[in-house]
Amino acid sequence: MTTEHQVAFFLRELETGDTWRRAAAAKGLGKLGGAEHAAALVRAAADPAPEVREGAAVGLGRLGVPEAGAEVLPALMDDDDPWVRRRASLASIRLGLSDREVVDAYGRLLGDPDYHLRINALEALQELGVPGDVPALVRLLGDPAHGIGGRAWAMVRVFREDRDVEAELVRTAQWGEDAARAGALLLLPEQHIERLLPSLLRDLTDAPSTEVRRATVFRLASVDRPEVQDALLAALEAERDPEMAAQLLYLLARSGDERLLGPASRWLSKESAGPSAAFTLGSVGGKTATKLLRGALTDPTTPACTLAAAAMAYGEMGRWDAVWLLLPLLGHAEREVYGGALRGLDAMADTGFRPWERAAVARALVARLGVAPTLVGVAERVLAGLAEALPGVRELVDRTTSPLVRAAALSLLDPHNATDAGTPHDLPLFVRHLDDVDWWVRQAAAKGIAHWVEETGTLPPGEERLRDRLTALDADPIDSVREAAAEALRALDGCRNN
Repeated sequence: MTTEHQVAFFLRELETGDTWRRAAAAKGLGKLGGAEHAAALVRAAADPAPEVREGAAVGLGRLGVPEAGAEVLPALMDDDDPWVRRRASLASIRLGLSDREVVDAYGRLLGDPDYHLRINALEALQELGVPGDVPALVRLLGDPAHGIGGRAWAMVRVFREDRDVEAELVRTAQWGEDAARAGALLLLPEQHIERLLPSLLRDLTDAPSTEVRRATVFRLASVDRPEVQDALLAALEAERDPEMAAQLLYLLARSGDERLLGPASRWLSKESAGPSAAFTLGSVGGKTATKLLRGALTDPTTPACTLAAAAMAYGEMGRWDAVWLLLPLLGHAEREVYGGALRGLDAMADTGFRPWERAAVARALVARLGVAPTLVGVAERVLAGLAEALPGVRELVDRTTSPLVRAAALSLLDPHNATDAGTPHDLPLFVRHLDDVDWWVRQAAAKGIAHWVEETGTLPPGEERLRDRLTALDADPIDSVREAAAEALRALDGCRNN
């Protein structure tokens, strides 16, 4: 059957077929027909059977005649049948319709009971660059359906400087439903916080919803006024919910207010609030905080999450015994604790370890350099400059199976970062890894050669072969590897000319 015969068949079916045949004919006509057949689909859009109206919406989207779609699709987007509304909304998106009637229809769909339609409306309005029905859009901030709240949040964030959206955010932040109210509070432009301060302070204790209270605390924490700080501290003193206490502790910690010590000490042993309490104690500092954190670090019952936070806080405080408390935690069974102890040592590395601490830190970290792939960079940062680590690192370069650890080890051997008596003999390690399958390793090897030549001031044996290998890296697919190889070649040239 030719296309013309198929189109003629679909036209007959639209007039005489049963419900399902009319629906199928509408879809088929949209696929095979031309602009001259748009009128037939427009008529089918008024069919008493929802299946046929749905087929007409699909057909109009396929046909690609925006004028015909604009004539009937807005009405179909208000159809009693959700499938008709869904197909009509998708067809409108496909046709790129943007007139007032379509925008209004999308706005109404923001409140549709079918969550697919709410998503369609959000995506269409975002594409058109308009907020649609503003109250309906802001209400979606609290929509529990998967994927809607996040899309609404992104939309409101884009349009929150729009006068209508801004006004609706203010209204919702004061009187909206709790779920939407929390989102509105978080998105509310800063200039409105001062005006809403009395109601926000009341919401610290009176709001029935935990979500609203959390959003209120978040917004108040940035208000630098004594009465607000006092109100937040009072709320923390009276708080009984661990998650709420954790948020208050975390947000207030940067103030360094000594009044935080009491609440932090009470919540330190609670698993859900303990990490925030440890962070707060580290921020406030002093003898009391030191004693409490030291107790948490040495108590075998301390939850892993709190132990990790306490280790990081204690390292940041830089107490005299921090290294000796943190090193044993590197071998803890929980990876989280290893990370906290490592970050605590990282904080201490900024000011340098004491001479009697350096070898112990080097031994412990080199042995565990590959424990957590995401933390290899942190461990490398702690070890950088520790000559005591270099003998162990040399053994690690060829022994490890991890490209991340191999690259880190070569970077630590780079004489630009650390040197010892073995440095003059490190060149073969760099040269061997110029052909490594991992580009991080190739880059570290090439950089190591460049700095080795610069630091030692000597041309390596087999210089010409080395030049050939470095020149071959001009074809490397990674820019930074090519740049490192070029740097090594310049270093060789500089050394020869001197």
